[in-house]
Amino acid sequence: MSEPPRFDRGHTDDLMSFLATSPTPYHAVANAAERLEKAGFRQVAETDAWDGTTGGKYVLRGGAIIAWYVPEGAPAHTPFRIVGAHTDSPTLRVKPRPDSGAHGWRQVAVEIYGGPLLNSWLDRDLGLAGRLSLRDGTTRLVDVDRPLLRVPQLAIHLDRSVNADGLKLDKQRHMQPVWGMGDDVRDGDLIAFLEETAGLPSGEVTGWDLMVHPVEPPAYLGRDRELVAGPRMDNLLSVHAGTAALAAVAGQGSALSHIPVLAAFDHEENGSQSDTGADGPLLGGVLERSVFARGGSYEDRARAFAATVCLSSDTGHAVHPNYAERHDPTHHPRVDGGPILKVNVNNRYATDGSGRAVFAAACEKAGVPFQTFVSNNAMPCGTTIGPITAARHGIRTVDIGVAILSMHSARELCGAKDPYLLANALVAFLED
Repeated sequence: MSEPPRFDRGHTDDLMSFLATSPTPYHAVANAAERLEKAGFRQVAETDAWDGTTGGKYVLRGGAIIAWYVPEGAPAHTPFRIVGAHTDSPTLRVKPRPDSGAHGWRQVAVEIYGGPLLNSWLDRDLGLAGRLSLRDGTTRLVDVDRPLLRVPQLAIHLDRSVNADGLKLDKQRHMQPVWGMGDDVRDGDLIAFLEETAGLPSGEVTGWDLMVHPVEPPAYLGRDRELVAGPRMDNLLSVHAGTAALAAVAGQGSALSHIPVLAAFDHEENGSQSDTGADGPLLGGVLERSVFARGGSYEDRARAFAATVCLSSDTGHAVHPNYAERHDPTHHPRVDGGPILKVNVNNRYATDGSGRAVFAAACEKAGVPFQTFVSNNAMPCGTTIGPITAARHGIRTVDIGVAILSMHSARELCGAKDPYLLANALVAFLED
């Protein structure tokens, strides 16, 4: 008999809070770390020598977090069970010289990050958030969570063909937000404003990683509030579920036969090739150091990796009622139908038959239904951190996620049940 669900609607309520307070990858990992700290995890520095003590630990690097729980008495060759996800989302990011403007408007110069649906950012109230680097080498998070910027759309009177011919946006000319009026644009104005907002002395900020975000909060939608609309579900929905699942299984202590891990990376939306991305050395280094800190050898490391499994959890496409022909005719994932298993024979997803069996067993144990997603043969298939993780570390990897609509929009849509169905499945996977 399957175990009763561990998470319910309260998990979705908490997801909405997580989305609202995580406008950037840096905020997301800080929020995940705070939740893990409450579950007894402690941060370890990469520059320190690690010991072989048991319990929950985590590493923060930029917009990435790797967290793991070592059960008491775990041998050095104990395999890992990993939930993989990513913290970044498509957005508009501030350029090195942000202050610009023309014709009496003050603007902020932005660059397109990832592959956003550009039209979804038009005429939307936007805040500004990110990481400030200070003169003393430290960093400070900042979040202007109020209407500050706006990318104004051209009035239909000046583009009469827009509805007939479609909206055409130039990424350089048409996507620069306004944030005030005036002809006296001066270099340093935006950063000076952020220094004042963060309570910092003038000239203290010497570097920044800033991005805009919609300030409209997540909300329940629908006649029976059965849907959730909100930003950055791709892929903070999975980061949140993985954090909750890891905290839940950590309380089982020595009953675990594996070491449960959460690996939430940055930069998935632009290829994962960074020191905090899935194609970087972060995950492998953390797992290896965990083995060696417990007195393990390279042979122990090889044994542990050979028996390790990773669930790469990322959002996927629910069947769209207005564009059903864009989906595979025999695979129509629905919202609130349970998590999806993502399959692509050309290895855009890492799932194979043995991986399907692992995920099916976890869902059966949790009493959670699941669905299968494949792309329409006539359309290109997206990809995830799954194939990268499998290839880089030699780890069996399975691609899963939650089906949503409006992926890469400034505001996405999912079912209200799916977030906690995913979290329950991840608990079953991590504790097996």
